[in-house]
Amino acid sequence: MNKFKYTKWLLPVFAAAMGVSMVSCEDEPDKFELTDGTPSVRYVRMTAGADSLVTEAYVDNLICLVGDNLTSIREMYFNDQKAVLNTSYITDHTLLVNIPRGIPEVETNKIYMINKDGVTTEFDFRVLVPGPSLLSLSFEYAKPGDEVTLNGNYFVDDPNKPLTITFPGDIPVTEIKSIEQTAVTFVIPDGATEEGELEVTTRYGKGESKFHYLDTRGMLFSFDGGLEQQGWHAQAIVADDYSFSGNYLQLGDGDAIMSEDGGWADTKFSFEYWAGSWDDPQNITSGQGAALYNVADFSKPEKMALKFEMCIPSSNVWAAGAMQVCFQGLTQLSLSSNPIDGISVALPGAQAWAFNGEVSDDFKDREGDWTDWGRYLYRPWQTADKGEYHTDGKWITVTLPFSQFRYTAKGTGAGKTPSKPEDFASLTMFVVSGGVNGAECQPIIKIDNIRAVINE
Repeated sequence: MNKFKYTKWLLPVFAAAMGVSMVSCEDEPDKFELTDGTPSVRYVRMTAGADSLVTEAYVDNLICLVGDNLTSIREMYFNDQKAVLNTSYITDHTLLVNIPRGIPEVETNKIYMINKDGVTTEFDFRVLVPGPSLLSLSFEYAKPGDEVTLNGNYFVDDPNKPLTITFPGDIPVTEIKSIEQTAVTFVIPDGATEEGELEVTTRYGKGESKFHYLDTRGMLFSFDGGLEQQGWHAQAIVADDYSFSGNYLQLGDGDAIMSEDGGWADTKFSFEYWAGSWDDPQNITSGQGAALYNVADFSKPEKMALKFEMCIPSSNVWAAGAMQVCFQGLTQLSLSSNPIDGISVALPGAQAWAFNGEVSDDFKDREGDWTDWGRYLYRPWQTADKGEYHTDGKWITVTLPFSQFRYTAKGTGAGKTPSKPEDFASLTMFVVSGGVNGAECQPIIKIDNIRAVINE
């Protein structure tokens, strides 16, 4: 097992809002000048919450040192971790500083202040490290023997208290490949067959994942029964050597071209589930055609995310067009324009107004319901090497928080966003436009297990 990898973190720039919490640090110099002599610290205060003296605080907390000649400090360390000093927040008697995020290799429980002559002054102060935080697993449906990466924070391996990972059913991980503060790579253990949370234990405590291994919660489309596509198009449903569990959805066939500006190519790049039916009134309560909020629990959308597994072969990279992931309510979109029980306004039925902006004259008074409607614009190619994204033919888990469903089809900020259960009736995933150009490509995007889950 590799030892914990030491990383020095650069701290973020102090936020302007920080000034609100500077009530105990009132005097500010017109201009900072490094002074002679050595500093002395009388006490430390937190800058948020109660105005109390502290002798310890968690990493990344903002604290205020109170003393004398603090403008003589050239460098500062908490244990062996260097802090970033912002002279805008240093006066002769007060100094605001964020405790470094990096986890110390050597704990001395001291602050070290170095003046311009290199003389070090010490002050007793203990830095607290939280227990591990588990944010995501690279592939939530990986099988025993597969290598995966767990992402999060505060993953610490200590010779006296080694980091441990446990799967549902109390199955321990026995093969860890590497450990860094924010990521652990390991092999799924034999016997890991139960759905549930992962658990990580370090010298600083225990943490459980919000995500589930082998997740079945909030399943909308497994492509192995249950709800099927319905709308203007029906993309390929495939079972082959790429499958990790039965059938999957495929966007693109290797021949269909995605232009550099993400041109309209709905025939091969649009997955649609438009709730409703051709009945009068339409069925939206159960079975095929059911509104998605009647299939999964959308009562807390602010804490939820859309998740799915994705696989892109290296032979057919994705290099243009945003995957626009768009939920819509029944008054915005339904399979037909037939009446729906409980809805009195006119229904436009099936259309692509949220994507093309061409609202008919009959609905101009509600135009913003489509043209100003928020969706997620997913384009991982934008930050990929050479602007070409693929997963090397392997499956990964994608997480799109509902809080980020806030862009229009053209990539501008949306004035209206899905925020209540009724906004989650229909779903369209269409690779088109997005406001950022890429490079012409012929992508194949394989998708499985689309689900809506609590993510925090």
